[in-house]
Amino acid sequence: MNCIVKEKAATKAGSQPNPSENQKDIFASILNVNKGSRKLTRGGDIVLSTQRSAINCPSNTCFWPKSSNGLVNIPFVISSEYVVAEKAIIENAMQEFATATCVRFVNRTTETDYLNIVSSDGCWSYLGKKGGPQDVSLMKTGCLYKGSVQHELNHAVGFEHEQSRSDRDNYVTILWDNIAEGMSQNFQKVTTNNLGLSYDYSSVMHYGSYAFSKDSRLPTIMPYPDSNVSIGQRYGLSHFDVEKINRLYQCNICSSLLPNPSGNFSSADSFSNYPNNVSCVWLIRIPMDRIFLEFQSFAVSSSDTCTTEYIRIYDGNSKSAPLLLETYCDKMLPPSVLSSSTTMLVEFVASSTTSGFKASYSTVPCGGTLTNTSGSFITPYHPAIYPNLLECIWVIRAPTGFKISLQMNLIDVEFEAGCPYDYITIHDGGQTSSPKKGIYCGKYNMPLFTSAGNAVVIQFHTDESIQGIGFAASYKFVN
Repeated sequence: MNCIVKEKAATKAGSQPNPSENQKDIFASILNVNKGSRKLTRGGDIVLSTQRSAINCPSNTCFWPKSSNGLVNIPFVISSEYVVAEKAIIENAMQEFATATCVRFVNRTTETDYLNIVSSDGCWSYLGKKGGPQDVSLMKTGCLYKGSVQHELNHAVGFEHEQSRSDRDNYVTILWDNIAEGMSQNFQKVTTNNLGLSYDYSSVMHYGSYAFSKDSRLPTIMPYPDSNVSIGQRYGLSHFDVEKINRLYQCNICSSLLPNPSGNFSSADSFSNYPNNVSCVWLIRIPMDRIFLEFQSFAVSSSDTCTTEYIRIYDGNSKSAPLLLETYCDKMLPPSVLSSSTTMLVEFVASSTTSGFKASYSTVPCGGTLTNTSGSFITPYHPAIYPNLLECIWVIRAPTGFKISLQMNLIDVEFEAGCPYDYITIHDGGQTSSPKKGIYCGKYNMPLFTSAGNAVVIQFHTDESIQGIGFAASYKFVN
């Protein structure tokens, strides 16, 4: 039902360390917070009740009801004990459900059944719809991370832990001897409806390798047959988490979540399920830094109004986020774009199976998409020396009919003939494949450059040694 994607998991060279890189995986953080909890749970954070698993719920009483418009509205109330910034974290985590699935967390009005989100003693939730007000605890100290919030909300939507699946022994080995005394019950399998989908090592619902270990050096779960597969992450819903929700609630929605640091995706495989009037979204969410997106092919029925076929790109995880690329239906490739954060939403609408696109994305630590009529930008830390191992990209895009006048002052970049180490590359066009105006290094002022079209891409690369102060640049749009 979802649009098919192919991804690669290699992290782009030059990404800078993230302060949160040493944080524990989602479930390890949850267990740490829940050490002092008095709530009776199984699996570490599922509150015990008489209900069965919501994904194996014969009477459907533990499903949240589906409205006539195809949406699954889950009412909620957020306790007033959370400050504005804390509420924003919770609501941002909820937004990804709304963007990629038919599940909507909506503010409660008079509904009898609803989630009551409180800062109680730990991170925990009931499984599926319990009936009446049901607490979801997101303790202010320790639970307010996107991944932790989505983990508990996914329990409330109706999902068990991934390694509790009925078929888990085909994919992981439980190392019972390494489990702390009295904690073995947390590794029992449950009867689940696996929805015809593959086991997901990267699920937001998967335990980490050392969950409930009697010794922090001894793993309790080992992937099988490849023990090197990574399990346990802290960023949030995976691609298959989204697909499971859509299958469980029979969402008629074309969506994909792309959580890897880089990848490729296209519209091609969505048409088999949506032959006419396709409307699909791809939510890109990388672990750190910013997203650089560019297109390899693009074909739509071009028109002046772009009403029936187009692509839009949002700088965030919802259609209410600022636009990086407004409604676009030109015959030329769309210009490249760079996000301001770790999320980007791509929306594609088409009425014909002959329309479509192919695109790729990667992680870059710095740069931006510049669309104001004039502006300036500098290398990181300028006028101090720039860091080693950088890949920065700036995309300057003017309206159709305008050109870009670019002035790069005070270039101070490690010099070597041919510029093989640190360098600036200027592309006269909207892609990194556009013609190169030049590759620059050394120390000088570059002459004024005027683009041939309405877009320019500037790349800045540094290696592991010898820095300068980089550059300061300014631009303006000209007729």
